[in-house]
Amino acid sequence: MNTRRLSGVALEKALASRLRELLSDVAWLRGCEVSVNPAPFERAFDLLATIPLPTKNRVELWVECRDLPRPSQFPYVALRNDFASDGRRTTRVPVLAAPFISERIAELCQQHGWGWFDLAGNCRLNVPDGFFIERSGNVPTHSPPELKVNLGTRESARIVRALLVAQNAGRRWTQRELLQECQPGVSIGLVNKVVSFLRGQAFVMDHEEGGFRLSEPLGLLAAWRAVYRFDRHERRGYFTLKQGQQLKAALRSLESIAGGHAAYAAFTAAEFQTPHVRQPKTWLFVGAEWEDEFRGSVEAKPVDSGDNLVVLIPDDAGVFYLQEREAGRLACTNAVQTYVDLCHCGSRGEEAAEALLEQDLKPAWKAGGFKA
Repeated sequence: MNTRRLSGVALEKALASRLRELLSDVAWLRGCEVSVNPAPFERAFDLLATIPLPTKNRVELWVECRDLPRPSQFPYVALRNDFASDGRRTTRVPVLAAPFISERIAELCQQHGWGWFDLAGNCRLNVPDGFFIERSGNVPTHSPPELKVNLGTRESARIVRALLVAQNAGRRWTQRELLQECQPGVSIGLVNKVVSFLRGQAFVMDHEEGGFRLSEPLGLLAAWRAVYRFDRHERRGYFTLKQGQQLKAALRSLESIAGGHAAYAAFTAAEFQTPHVRQPKTWLFVGAEWEDEFRGSVEAKPVDSGDNLVVLIPDDAGVFYLQEREAGRLACTNAVQTYVDLCHCGSRGEEAAEALLEQDLKPAWKAGGFKA
């Protein structure tokens, strides 16, 4: 991997060469030309690729070159498709090119209708009614910028939860307010670091009245899901003879004993929140210090097989943040927590998570003003 950064003319030349190679890989694309933008002051891009199509129409790729593209500075150019007097059409497609394209940048490109490619030859170039080229898996030829914040740590997860839960949808934040919302507590320095990172990734944006707000909950949820460490929770199997309403009542009594450190989790929480996938087992988060009380309440015994209770001893008490409560039963983990747990549970967990996302989280975010 090359750690030397390219910039300016050298970067444009390298990216132009790579684009020519990508286009030449498509045998039926002939007569393609890639050149430096001949009118940089009239058109806001760096490279121009002209591609004649067999239909006699033409494609122009308007390529913007960046050495270190950042999500918060996603480029924009106004495009117009022209028609010649003979009816032939010129389709213009914006393309972002850089030594390295992160997953987040690639995601933004797709959302906004941009193509992209990097110096390693990874790319996604989609021309409607023209062609589609997609390459992935090539090792980056240049080192990507280092990720400065790990959203998978216990402390960072507390901040992410507070931003994502439906109860806070559309909320305007200050860093102090976000600090006070995190449970258990975190440092103001970490809040500043995480918020700065999320702003750079275009997951949060400055609010016109001051402070900031979440701007893309779905993207942030996906980023957190990718690094969430479900395996850090200790899983224990139990068996009880109690079933149905009898078990439900026994678990309800645990509510007052554990003081918010016990909750339905994963599949069982999802059954209350968005019934979709039914499981014969009851899933719970129980704080380690309350495990004995749990056993006594439901008269359960630990087993190596044949369990009908799955108890997760949480790696962090943050899983109990803003539980969803309902009269007559033990509380559930909030829907965001339920979602990330389901994604890592196996056994149709991803299917249940998708149902929860579509039927619970997205409508809640939409009600908060997001395009979810």
